[in-house]
Amino acid sequence: MNTSRLFAGLALALAIALPLPATAQAANTLQGEVLEVLNVEGYTYLRLKTRGGEAWAAVVSTALSKGAQVSIANASLMENFESKTLKRRFEKIYFGQLAGPGANAGPKVAGGAAPATNAGLPGAMHTPGKAAPAAPAVAAVSTAPVPKAQGKDARTVAEVVAGKAGLKDKPVLVRARVVKVSNGIMGKNWLHLQDGSGKAQDGSNDLLVTSKDSAALGDVVTVRGVVRTDVTVGAGYAYAVLVEDATLSK
Repeated sequence: MNTSRLFAGLALALAIALPLPATAQAANTLQGEVLEVLNVEGYTYLRLKTRGGEAWAAVVSTALSKGAQVSIANASLMENFESKTLKRRFEKIYFGQLAGPGANAGPKVAGGAAPATNAGLPGAMHTPGKAAPAAPAVAAVSTAPVPKAQGKDARTVAEVVAGKAGLKDKPVLVRARVVKVSNGIMGKNWLHLQDGSGKAQDGSNDLLVTSKDSAALGDVVTVRGVVRTDVTVGAGYAYAVLVEDATLSK
């Protein structure tokens, strides 16, 4: 995979995987009429007519035609982006997530796996060099507290987030509920877990986990993985804390 394709994939992965407070959603949304559609493996490039003029955007592969009205959530600008597949350089292009009408048209990532996300909780791009924003409460999923895991390395979600410095590169065992899931992104499944501990205001109620294992929205799972902190993933996007390469059990 070439570097430009990797960064594009990371941009789309982060757009799907990371939560955004509702007050910030509108500022990161690109809306307009589709003037041109370019489809390549894994991605759909769109030339849009917006209120601010024409703009290029890219989303995971989906079926759209000229004249369609689209809304792209969590739009993040990349400058001087080169697509080797298209053999062209975009001075400015926005990577994001198709939202609203047309969002259910069957977007797919390379390899044919459709990313599974819970509706109503769009993802967000990080600001370069800054940690993940606080996760919002999820109305579609039960918020009942989940009993803490038992055994060595057992922690609550809040204990992992608040104690990240002391837990860096150490294993943890967390039992919590899946409140958001995005599958098959960059070869991993991305899960947001909550167990009733912590506060939404500072993000200590939500823990991001990556795993090869899968789980459904609303599942209560026990997660075992290694805590990573201040993780930068391509183009300066950063996570304050996550549990990486975890195994899941129910």
